[in-house]
Amino acid sequence: MKTDVKKLVLSGVFLALGMVLPFLTMQVPHIGNMLLPMHIPVLLCGFVCGAPYGIIVGFITPLLRSIIFSAPKLFPMACGMAFELASYGFFTGFLYKLFKKQGEGSRIYLSLFLAMLGGRLVWAIAANFFYKLAGMEFTMEVFLAGGFINAVPGIILQLIIIPIIVLALKKAGVINE
Repeated sequence: MKTDVKKLVLSGVFLALGMVLPFLTMQVPHIGNMLLPMHIPVLLCGFVCGAPYGIIVGFITPLLRSIIFSAPKLFPMACGMAFELASYGFFTGFLYKLFKKQGEGSRIYLSLFLAMLGGRLVWAIAANFFYKLAGMEFTMEVFLAGGFINAVPGIILQLIIIPIIVLALKKAGVINE
């Protein structure tokens, strides 16, 4: 019971961070699209709280942020992002638990890297669906630009800071096996 309350509270913290971090880049939306500030707390939630909490926080964060702050645009952007971020939260939690026998560093990086790929694939499927509903075209160029090329700074940032934070939280006893 204590673990569930702890995970619930931490999930609330990650949701709040997902709501607040984009304010750091909102003056220049192009920077926010490159640094992906909403992704960081969701990826961390999966590592810290596990897949079920990661899915929920990932799905709710872009939708709630869109409803409260009108950014990202609810349809089709936040709808597609909800599936992408839910995938990030799920994959980090699931893969981190799955790769227990790996060394801690490789376990974190492998989980993070595969989660980032899986989330982008899920985003492509969801965005294709929502873009078509909105009468917009979702091409391979849109996928590559949005999922990879424009996101390179955010991908690098995530690959640097998330393992550091996960290791620090594990050392502090926040993450328990």
